[in-house]
Amino acid sequence: MELRIAALARRDYLATWQAMREFTASRDDSTPDELWLVEHPPVYTLGRNGDPSHVLDAGGIPVVESDRGGQVTYHGPGQLLAYTLFDLNRLGIGVRSLVRGLENAVVATLAQYGIPCSARLDAPGVYVDNRKIASLGLRIRHGRSYHGISLNVDLDLAPFRAINPCGFPGLEVTSLAKLGVAVKPHEAAVPLIGQIMREFGYRRVQPVAGIL
Repeated sequence: MELRIAALARRDYLATWQAMREFTASRDDSTPDELWLVEHPPVYTLGRNGDPSHVLDAGGIPVVESDRGGQVTYHGPGQLLAYTLFDLNRLGIGVRSLVRGLENAVVATLAQYGIPCSARLDAPGVYVDNRKIASLGLRIRHGRSYHGISLNVDLDLAPFRAINPCGFPGLEVTSLAKLGVAVKPHEAAVPLIGQIMREFGYRRVQPVAGIL
C-alpha cells in the first residue's frame, strides 16, 4: 500500500486547510493516501464546538475556527504538522485506531531521541512528564480523515501561555528543543514518517508536489 508524502515547508493555515478539504471531497476509492508535512505561521486554531473562552489573550495572533475535533491549540514556526489524509475504510480502522496509531508513532519517534513519553486516555496527545509535546485534531468525512497531529520541535512556547491548551487550564507544554534535542522539523519528520508507515501498514512512499 502506497503513501504519498508532501513536504510543504511553511504554508498558511487557511490555505492548507482548504486544500485538505478539497482533496478529501474529490478523492475516490482509488486515490492513494497522503501525508502532508508542514509548518504554519503563528495561528491559534479552535476546534469544532470548541469553547472560545479557552483563548485567554490572543494578542496579535489570528484565531481560526477550524472543523477539526478538540479545543484550542497553537501552531507556529518550529512545529511539525503531519496531516493524515487517510482512507480509514481501506485501512480497515476506526477513529480510535487512527488516534492510537498516531500517538504510538510519536511515542516511537521520541524514543529514537531517548525521550520517554506516553499517551493519556483522558486527553488525546503525547506527554512527557505530564507536559504536552504533541496534539491531535482530526476530521472524518465519509470514512476519510484530514487534519492530524502536531509535534513541538523547536518552536517558541510562549504563545501557549495565552490559551488553555486543548481546553486544560494550566496544562504545560514542551518541545524537543526544551528537552535538549537539537533537530529541525524536517529532520524530525524522517523518523515520524517511518513510524506512521509502520503503524498503518504502508509499504511504499511516493513524493508528491504541487498541492499548494
